[in-house]
Amino acid sequence: MNILGISAYYHDSAAALVRDGEIIAAAQEERFSRKKHDARFPEGAIASCLSQGGITLADVDEVVFYDKPLVKFERLLETYLTYAPKGFRSFVAAMPVWLKEKLYLKATLKRQLADLGGMQEKELPALLFAEHHQSHAASAFFPSPYEKAAVMCLDGVGEWATTSVWLGDGHKLTAQWEIDFPHSLGMLYSAFTYYTGFKVNSGEYKLMGLAPYGEPEYVDLILDKLIDLKEDGTFRLNMDYFNYATGLTMTNKRFADLFGAPARTPETQLAQKEMDIARSIQEVTEEVVLRLARTVHRELDVDYLCMAGGVALNCVANGRILREGPFKDIWIQPAAGDAGGALGAALVAWHDYHDKPRQVNGHDRMEGSYLGPRFQDTTIKSQLDGMNAVYEQLDDAALDDKLGAILADEKVVGWFQGRMEFGPRSLGGRSIIGDPRSEKMQSVMNLKIKYRESFRPFAPAVLAEDVSEYFEQDRPSPYMLIVAPVNEALRTPMTAEQQQLFGIEKLNVPRSTIPAITHVDYSARVQTVHKETNPRFHAVLESFKQRTGCSVLVNTSFNVRGEPIVCTPEDAYRCFMRTEMDYLVIENFLLAKGDQPAWEKDDSWKDEFELD
Repeated sequence: MNILGISAYYHDSAAALVRDGEIIAAAQEERFSRKKHDARFPEGAIASCLSQGGITLADVDEVVFYDKPLVKFERLLETYLTYAPKGFRSFVAAMPVWLKEKLYLKATLKRQLADLGGMQEKELPALLFAEHHQSHAASAFFPSPYEKAAVMCLDGVGEWATTSVWLGDGHKLTAQWEIDFPHSLGMLYSAFTYYTGFKVNSGEYKLMGLAPYGEPEYVDLILDKLIDLKEDGTFRLNMDYFNYATGLTMTNKRFADLFGAPARTPETQLAQKEMDIARSIQEVTEEVVLRLARTVHRELDVDYLCMAGGVALNCVANGRILREGPFKDIWIQPAAGDAGGALGAALVAWHDYHDKPRQVNGHDRMEGSYLGPRFQDTTIKSQLDGMNAVYEQLDDAALDDKLGAILADEKVVGWFQGRMEFGPRSLGGRSIIGDPRSEKMQSVMNLKIKYRESFRPFAPAVLAEDVSEYFEQDRPSPYMLIVAPVNEALRTPMTAEQQQLFGIEKLNVPRSTIPAITHVDYSARVQTVHKETNPRFHAVLESFKQRTGCSVLVNTSFNVRGEPIVCTPEDAYRCFMRTEMDYLVIENFLLAKGDQPAWEKDDSWKDEFELD
């Protein structure tokens, strides 16, 4: 049985194909449309998934949508009625979209599916709808390595739920309890994202990365005025300070007055205040999820925890749950946001609707999250030749050896291998890699390649078998969703003078023998690389280790700021030529920047891609 899952029309549209319970393919629409967080019908993602599965839409038995729009509309109406007459402008703005499109989403889906498949609507497969948090929970539990586990979903909002708890047992998911809109940890974090001048539903990870530069000056204020946090982790927000329920902004004047200034204008200079605010809301968020995790463990009495929803991408909080929480281990869906809902919806149909069993063998079912398209040599050669690119084609051993030397020479390499990753992280399929021992690597990558804020940290990719040599972590972290401290023995103590530095001044102080991936608080967002799921990336790390003694590489996403991660060889070459990357590897094709034909300076990406 072929089941196609879809998430769409809100943000981060995606598609996933499940066949007889096995995950065949999954991809996010933005990679094909080249529009960040694209919310439109995922035409490109669906076509890619079907192609990878070797089928057409006519071979699909069921299509499952990740959300119930009618229930969401009910929430919208009830919210406006509750706050009336406040929010009238927002209501007037929202209603036409709902009455024209979203309320009749079933008809819209059928029409767009029929157009895509070249079919009549009556020929389409059955169309089913899952609940939003049910899709999140299914995406977290069903692919996990656990037979039985608690499941915790935290996001902005689905239909009503913003926080939900489930018990996963075998092939069954049972809802336990939830916290409903407008009381939302995701919305609280996004409100601070907005207030500090970053883009909501995009810049939350910037807020997390900014936090270590600040001090927790506002924790008490947040807990006193904005959130009523109980000992068990449940909470209510003081909606007097927020505008997102019925307004056009996240926060209001009372919120601004509370913190003594209006929201920061995007792209302006970051001040110590923003850093302190970021640190404060990050600590509050961590405290909420830790309390919730302890409560869930006590109530359900299980050893393992699965997580999904946008808040599950807060890898600092995840690291604290792993180290300080009561569970033996945790597993987080790598596509934890709405994109992962497409996969969850398909798995809901298979395991819940069709009551099909699930096999657990101690490994997760995500295949390293390498679930997108890959490209054959003939296609790669054709695309490179079409752009007059200069390349050499090497066998695996020669390429690995040459790359080891290139990376050891502090060169920056675009790395394009195998299937594209599903989820927001580059995991060695579509990555930019470099030497973590270099003191200049972080600033070079940020300012000359990614064209983004200098404070942004980079993640380490480390041989799975060597992870504990570098980090205070004794288990796999293949999806870059756990932050762990760098081992004490590798840290560089700060001088008395350096300890007096504040804010962004901390950036240029080397913190360890692998400074390019060590954040200012001696932490790192760890990715363990496994020979079983990514043998090519594993081999390059081994080659670098043989040459340098270091089993770690800097790994960041293959894109410029505001651009979706590259999908095709053509995307990769264009990004390579627009930046100051030194080398590009596409499968076994090696390209040196100095060998390429002249590329007219091209800043068009700044207009092409809206800055995130």
